[in-house]
Amino acid sequence: MHDEDRPTGTHSPVAAGAAAVAAPTGATAVTGIAAATGRAAATGRAAAIGAADLHGVPAAEATTSDFALLADMFAQGPVAILTGAGVSTDSGIPDYRGAGTPPRTPMRIDQFVSDEAYRRRFWAGARVGATRMHQVEPNAGHRALAELEHAGRLSGVITQNVDGLHARAGTANLAELHGNGAVIRCIEHDHRFTRAEVLGWFDMANPGFADRNADAVITPDGDADVQETAGVRVPVCPACAGMLRPNVVYFGEHVPPAVFGHAERIVTAASALIIAGSSLAVNTGVRLVHRAEQRGLPIAVINRGPTTIDRRASVRVRIDAGTSEVFTALVTQLGETIRLG
Repeated sequence: MHDEDRPTGTHSPVAAGAAAVAAPTGATAVTGIAAATGRAAATGRAAAIGAADLHGVPAAEATTSDFALLADMFAQGPVAILTGAGVSTDSGIPDYRGAGTPPRTPMRIDQFVSDEAYRRRFWAGARVGATRMHQVEPNAGHRALAELEHAGRLSGVITQNVDGLHARAGTANLAELHGNGAVIRCIEHDHRFTRAEVLGWFDMANPGFADRNADAVITPDGDADVQETAGVRVPVCPACAGMLRPNVVYFGEHVPPAVFGHAERIVTAASALIIAGSSLAVNTGVRLVHRAEQRGLPIAVINRGPTTIDRRASVRVRIDAGTSEVFTALVTQLGETIRLG
């Protein structure tokens, strides 16, 4: 049985708006990629520079070199990618711990099962949020990762997100650690339905509810923060009248062994690990970092704001920038390498 998928350390969100993070020995904290795609000659030269040579170089000067080191990680073979909520922010989904994100209490499965009022709030939020989520599409970062995988540059993508955007972008070897919110299952007998089906039943039981609450704020889960839910009628399984729940891993639950095993195989097949858009505040992601460290893999972190592993010696590259801009620049850089090679 895997460790509970709970936050590492404190349950408080990482402080928003933190200053540039301290980089471990041998790594450089970078605050952007500064048009890395337009510096092919400079990055080609910088790729030969070792991480130790960059230690102590100001971020503004090391930007191009550090991006080159990130690209150079692909020289030894396919790379594993571990993504979090920050990868989907450019699609319009807010993240959990970024700057300006209000404190929130993640849903626990014991609350969902035992508290009817809590279930009403959940299904109300799911229905209202679905209207907005219909407009959400994979962003440039998702598409860039799919392109890198198709080019043989990735061993696979591991994601903590439940939004399904990596799959929609075309990623094939995908381990969804926390499941996929598009699938709803019956707790008692495991009858399965699409989210769209179940929300259709919600509409029949609660006519006009979604329209009346259309202005509710969207949360990082893709649901909405609906306040008035006292009269909501909760959908149940049409086959057995049992309780329905999303097929995702909530706090207090464990990542299924088969899913974690898939993620481990992606790391095992890789020559390096890149963490993208995650502060690594839950144990499952950190356990995969441990697996990479045990194999001696170099690690890169691309995230706006601090993460729980920034000071580890295994982190060779630390870039404080948006994941979409970095991954699209990587596609350009590695494409040039293929043509010139």
